[in-house]
Amino acid sequence: MPARDDDPTSGILRLRLPVLQAPMFLVSSATLAAACCRAGLVGSFQLGNPTSTEELDEWLVELGRDRIAADGRGDPFGPYCVNINAASLGRPAYDERFERCAAHGVPLVLSSTGDPTEIVARVHAWGGRVIHDVTTMRFAERAIAADVDGLMLTCAGAGGHTGTLSPFAFLPQVRQRFDGLVVLAGGIADGAGIRGALSLGADMVCMGTRFVATRESVAPDGYKQMIAASETADVLETDAIAGLSANWLVPSIVANGLDPAALPRPTARFRPDLPDGVRAWKTVWSAGHSAGLIHDVPTVAELADRLVGETGDGLVAGWQQRIRDRLG
Repeated sequence: MPARDDDPTSGILRLRLPVLQAPMFLVSSATLAAACCRAGLVGSFQLGNPTSTEELDEWLVELGRDRIAADGRGDPFGPYCVNINAASLGRPAYDERFERCAAHGVPLVLSSTGDPTEIVARVHAWGGRVIHDVTTMRFAERAIAADVDGLMLTCAGAGGHTGTLSPFAFLPQVRQRFDGLVVLAGGIADGAGIRGALSLGADMVCMGTRFVATRESVAPDGYKQMIAASETADVLETDAIAGLSANWLVPSIVANGLDPAALPRPTARFRPDLPDGVRAWKTVWSAGHSAGLIHDVPTVAELADRLVGETGDGLVAGWQQRIRDRLG
């Protein structure tokens, strides 16, 4: 699918930085996504984050209006991305939301957890592009066979449900098999991380923890301040909180009355055995290894300006040509 000037995803060629804000459960909203898009980044949210299909429509309308207004002013506005769980397709309420994405022509879809074949067919039909989230070579090969436009490699150190592979081994192996768009995720929060990822062969990076601790994030203030006060040593990988391996802030585990060294074992996959009132994501908060790099809670615009300065114009210019080659 070559990029054309009228392609709804062509905005990816005009980003200020090759950064995708991660679509985080309960944290990413239209407000955060729009702030990232206005800053020349890719903003995103999970399809299940809006409380209803009607609210999803409102979010998509708002993002479309913001893009039109930015175009009219000649301002940058990155394309937005919606995270769609492939394993949830077939559920009527979820399918209804997917249909609203088609109606609004969502430019980018980040698919995850399952076979993306159906998502790819439907998204390509409306002119969008699909990036699939993978943690292993086996999952990457399946996604490549499904004709995805891009892969997001979730590596060790990512917040939320994390991968275990080193990017230094994972990314080069993917590049041997795939010449599409590659997004690198896991432990990236500054310009040095962006430069390192691009030098390794990635086309973009995904940042989650860094965007939790921004003014526009809908995370509780205590969550934001905990990230800013934490170090990497305060991040614990365990399957005890959500029933699948993920990274969590130790201070939030302790605040829920739990002993990080003696957490109850899950009863099954995705079935943690937690005390009443203790909830993954809601009362126990997630963060990646990059928490040790985060010490403030800026606006998205302030963060984007900082990242541009840290990354350097020369590298960004080279990345823009690389993206054009990938998509063209």
